[in-house]
Amino acid sequence: MDRFDTIPETALAWHREGKGAALATVVQTWGSAPRRVGSQLAISGAGEIEGSVSGGCVEGAVVAEAIDAIEEGKPVLLEYGVSDGDAFAVGLACGGTIKVLVEPIGSVMPEQLLEDLTIARDGRVAVAYVTGLNVERKIVRTGYEDRFRMDRSGFEEDGETFVAIHNPPLRLIIVGAVHIAQALVPMARIAGYDPLLMDPRESFASEERFPGETVLHDWPDEGVRAFGLDQRTALVLLTHDPKLDDPALEEALNSDVFYIGALGSTRTHAKRVERMKALGLTDAQIARIHGPIGLDIGAAGPAEIAVAILAQMTRVLRQGG
Repeated sequence: MDRFDTIPETALAWHREGKGAALATVVQTWGSAPRRVGSQLAISGAGEIEGSVSGGCVEGAVVAEAIDAIEEGKPVLLEYGVSDGDAFAVGLACGGTIKVLVEPIGSVMPEQLLEDLTIARDGRVAVAYVTGLNVERKIVRTGYEDRFRMDRSGFEEDGETFVAIHNPPLRLIIVGAVHIAQALVPMARIAGYDPLLMDPRESFASEERFPGETVLHDWPDEGVRAFGLDQRTALVLLTHDPKLDDPALEEALNSDVFYIGALGSTRTHAKRVERMKALGLTDAQIARIHGPIGLDIGAAGPAEIAVAILAQMTRVLRQGG
């Protein structure tokens, strides 16, 4: 998945091994291009690759151009489309056109800049890599709030400055190893989230019920505090038990998590609101809780409730509110 790649890290490793390396980035698309803007491909001077800029359609051509660019130490902007005879030769789907910026490491993209990018990614720090053929390359943490929220790389209005967004992977913390969680965990993983399940009740949060998943038996407030809460994290509370939900909820309301949802009826949520007020939380903080949880789609059963929750998470992530 895009959000779990190690493409910049691989390019840096190849460069430091003396193989030479370049990063190829999709900077513009039209029509049915198979990969979104910002998708990357790392290429070594020996022709090794990691990642994708077209799902396999033009990778061969990009690799050949990248090896030349590494030898020459110059960036190159490539374009493949239905009007280009070369595109048919490498198999680009009809109706799709892409532009790819190839930047050799060292000669074009400074090694230190790439290292800074990998450090930020490892530390779950959202950064933007600003680049272009005639643009000073730099890494910034602010100034592109809409792009960060939408995970949207792209050219600025000048048509020269390209902003590549590197957001931390999305995380989902689920408190309560109930039936809904059994449906929500695999759905969330498909949607690009790294899920973590917390429930001190080991009979609920067992390997048998959640095979291969990360399950913690910590008390929820301790677990979320240790795991960390940031703007790329969603918290879903499913236990119905205030002793389990409320401590984690209080931690989340004092953090920057982008989504907080809590299972329960309207009456249950009203009682939850009163408990949060008693803890000294403000109306603005409490209003961040989505309760009853999920979009109102008439969901029946654990799987459909999980769909409603994931849909609401997506709406909040992409549209806010």
